[in-house]
Amino acid sequence: MIKTAQDMKSYKKQIQQALADSFLRSALDEFNTVYRENRPNVYKDIDFNSLRDAIAENKDSLIPFLEILFEEFKSNAQKAGAIVHRARDARQANEIIARIAKENKVKKIIKSKSMTAEETFLNTHLEKQGFIVTETDLGEWIIQLKKEGPSHMVMPAIHLSRYQVGELFEKQTDLKFDSENIDKLVKVARHELRPKFLEADMGISGANFAIADSGTLGLVTNEGNMRLTTTLPRVHVALVGFDKLLADLGSALRILKLLPRNATGQAITSYVTWIKGANQSLNTLSGKKIMHVVFLDNGRLSLSKDSVFSTSLRCIRCGACANVCPIYSKVGGHKYGHVYIGAIGLILTLFFHGKDNDRAIVKNCINCQACKEVCPVAIDLPHLIKKTYARVIKEDGKTPVKNLILSKLMKNRKLFHFALRAAYLAQQPLSRGKSMIRHLPFFMDKNHGFRSLPVIAKTPLRDIWQSLGPELKNPSLKIALFAGCAIDFIYPGQGEDLLKLMKKANIQVDFPMDQTCCGLPAMMSAQEKTAKELAIQNIQAFEAKPYDYILTLCASCASHLTHNYKKIFKEDKESGQKIKLFTDKIIDFSSFMDKVYTFPQTHENIETKVSYHAPCHLCRGLHVTNEPRALIQKAGYTYVPAKDEEVCCGFGGSYSIDFPEISSEILKKKLDNVEASGADILVTDCPGCVMQLSGGMDKRQSPIKVIHLVELLAQKK
Repeated sequence: MIKTAQDMKSYKKQIQQALADSFLRSALDEFNTVYRENRPNVYKDIDFNSLRDAIAENKDSLIPFLEILFEEFKSNAQKAGAIVHRARDARQANEIIARIAKENKVKKIIKSKSMTAEETFLNTHLEKQGFIVTETDLGEWIIQLKKEGPSHMVMPAIHLSRYQVGELFEKQTDLKFDSENIDKLVKVARHELRPKFLEADMGISGANFAIADSGTLGLVTNEGNMRLTTTLPRVHVALVGFDKLLADLGSALRILKLLPRNATGQAITSYVTWIKGANQSLNTLSGKKIMHVVFLDNGRLSLSKDSVFSTSLRCIRCGACANVCPIYSKVGGHKYGHVYIGAIGLILTLFFHGKDNDRAIVKNCINCQACKEVCPVAIDLPHLIKKTYARVIKEDGKTPVKNLILSKLMKNRKLFHFALRAAYLAQQPLSRGKSMIRHLPFFMDKNHGFRSLPVIAKTPLRDIWQSLGPELKNPSLKIALFAGCAIDFIYPGQGEDLLKLMKKANIQVDFPMDQTCCGLPAMMSAQEKTAKELAIQNIQAFEAKPYDYILTLCASCASHLTHNYKKIFKEDKESGQKIKLFTDKIIDFSSFMDKVYTFPQTHENIETKVSYHAPCHLCRGLHVTNEPRALIQKAGYTYVPAKDEEVCCGFGGSYSIDFPEISSEILKKKLDNVEASGADILVTDCPGCVMQLSGGMDKRQSPIKVIHLVELLAQKK
């Protein structure tokens, strides 16, 4: 359990160990890529967005009535011969199941895969009571032999190689195996497990659905072991979370259209089983199976009443938020979750297993939005992770010093800007007049040396703005530039290039001098009050004049201004209209150039090869995907696609400072893919991504030049 700052160091050591596991990294990296490439194929005949929204709406309509649904399920299930219990927490659920086993003189128990049983650590409890428990799902059996938890909700042993599995099987059977022969290993598992089905007195399962209007359980699996587990033993116990309750079969069938597709990329899973009541059995005097259903609360019912976190109960446990997560692909589930892994695990851990188990892992989110985009029930996972981090800090009663300093600095715009100006002077001995700092000072952690760092500009954009050109007399449009910290203080040249382009189209660009940081770093640090204060400052800075658009060259700023400002002021109805007037005018550079500016198509064919990196907050936060690539080609350059263009570069603002070990690995894969494309130039449209990518290219002394899209387009005469 992670309890103190010292334990954060322990967590970092665990991360280092995971990163040192070359098989884990290669296996998960490959799965991450293949999953994303294959996913569109299984959805080609499905309207994912419409179905996702329908399921989310249905789940939301049921969440406030879980206890009513439970009573309806209980009544219908007991009419069919089942016995239904409710458990307030994990301990009570385990005690109920152990008592059922004792009452029925059970000695041997078999289990099918159940994340709810993992949540309660059921196996450990039963084994301490003297029962022999065997997992029958192949992956679960493997990790049971290894004495560890699952590293993925659907593929629990994905982190293990065939050789590791072979070693486990050799210890289990005292036989030697050829680990290259996977079929042989599977046959060994079947040979070892088949007798367990026949010897077992009790079978324990979970359930994917609990249908209230009929008292039916629905189970979705890829192996036949679950059907044997629920039918052969004389006693069947199903452990089910309250969140699995649905009103009717139609609700479950809708989810079934997405669950296998999202989980493993299958159009349909191998086994979908429906169980209602106590079925026939030859192993009991009554001729009927003894069936119990235990519903687990463990925080779910209080979650259902939480105005912020109740949407987390929509989760259908597909595991896709891990499948696409760049962090999970580097360190695996054991370092990116407690019991539940991936983005949803960072949230549920707080409510199911407490803040001590969530304190370190909840910080390990890069906010790339990939989990939100892939979620089949439209949970805003990145937003809830930030809220979870804030809740952990609140429960701790102590805000980290770094967060307090950041908050104090950012709230005072003049102090913040003074600190940035001072940083220019402080770095001079390290930069020696160059644009990059290649060798970091000795007091910096060596893990930060994976990239060069940009030099803070001697003169920020705001100081030279008035000298860049006179105000236009009859402009075709009047826009304002939201510069963001990076353009203003690190890359003012990108702002100058923007002005060059706008002057060609007779577009007036203003720079409101009272603008400040967008507030995203404060949100990521769980400083919500600071984020709100910054939002107020920015809205006031831009409301003086009726601009046609508020343009930004930073995708992260654009996404935060567009979406998070509305969330920040959600409860403030008085400010609602003012916020909408501001956010409706926000536009990213690519969208502006493609749809408003209508950048002209050149007939010149430039042999220079250009690859593109899609910033996370542009392609997923704002759903701007085609425009940047179209602009590259309109400018006459040869666009060469690179693999995984829309995968995070590893920057994530302060994430690359807090978790440089992971950031560097994500960046390495990104740069390898770009170099493999044969590009001469790598273009992106976010200064943060420019910072990360150019720093990485400079560190490896690559000839590939990294520039912002505005710089590429400004080169055209």
